[in-house]
Amino acid sequence: MMKKLINFSIMLVSCLALGCKKDAKLTVLEPIGFDSSIKASTGTVALSAATDDASVITFSWPAVKFPIKAAVTYTLQVDVPADTVGTTAWANAKNIVVGDDVLSKAYKGSDLNTLAISMGIEPNTAGKLVFRTQATMDRNTYTRGLAITISPYQVFTGFPALYVPGDYQGWSPGTATSIVALQSNKIYEGYVYFPAGGTFNFKFTSDRDWNHINYGYASEGKLSTDGLAGGLVVPGPGYYELSANTNNLTWTYTKTTWSILGDASPGGWSTDTQMTYDVAKQVWTLTCDMSASGSFKFRANNAWNIDFGITKDGRLTYADSPVYGYNGTLDNLSVPSSGNYTITLDLHDANNYKYTLHKN
Repeated sequence: MMKKLINFSIMLVSCLALGCKKDAKLTVLEPIGFDSSIKASTGTVALSAATDDASVITFSWPAVKFPIKAAVTYTLQVDVPADTVGTTAWANAKNIVVGDDVLSKAYKGSDLNTLAISMGIEPNTAGKLVFRTQATMDRNTYTRGLAITISPYQVFTGFPALYVPGDYQGWSPGTATSIVALQSNKIYEGYVYFPAGGTFNFKFTSDRDWNHINYGYASEGKLSTDGLAGGLVVPGPGYYELSANTNNLTWTYTKTTWSILGDASPGGWSTDTQMTYDVAKQVWTLTCDMSASGSFKFRANNAWNIDFGITKDGRLTYADSPVYGYNGTLDNLSVPSSGNYTITLDLHDANNYKYTLHKN
């Protein structure tokens, strides 16, 4: 009896010294899961440039209740159907962390287009991707997969380009203006503004660095591919149309000012209404009264050597050009209603010449 009392006393002292307590609850052994599967606002998405900024699909899922109270991290997983079955199912999935306790994920058209192409769906074809949601706290649980049909489109990344580094911008190909070959025929065209105070020297480069082909001065109107050749030069400050033909190594420049002409404009078809160049915004502008009963065109240097009309779908295109020739299929421009307008002509991106009409 005395031995038992001694043993009990030793155990009691040990508990008091070490702090005896109940074992922690083992939450990992308790079953968890989603009450229902992932849902989508649509099962089929056709993408285009027009849907880039729109919300095209929204995924949602129920909350998962874990045995302990803490934030649950939700992740959207995406995979191709063939990789969602078998012993390595979902091993190649893309994981998009949605956030703690967030129960939905919306996609803009541009983001879904990028995702679909990155997952192997060819532009302008329909393909399927499978989506599921992962919930994570002390372990993971998943919804069933949901297949969505997506038709991505080919994003326009620009025409073949030459870059125009020069004294006007610090001789930096990485930040230089570009001129482009609209027809992929190695004939490039575009506009560069040369401010006063510099040497007006520049070169064309085939990439945004000095490590590829550099085009410099060979002779009047001729290009050299010798990297040590001198720079090309324009006569003085101004807004220049530049062209380069790398087939025969020639180039041209034309200093331009811009105006509008037509019976929709104040001067009719006889007197140009001049535009002013905004250096900061890189656009030509004017404000004047316009008539909806007439039409007009943009033209350079008060002449019909360089001028713009529009295509049937409203795209600004050369009607006359020393580089591209004459295009007789174009319409004149017009305003939707008579009134005072601020008109803007934007030629700083050779991939996308454009204009705006703002009624004041």
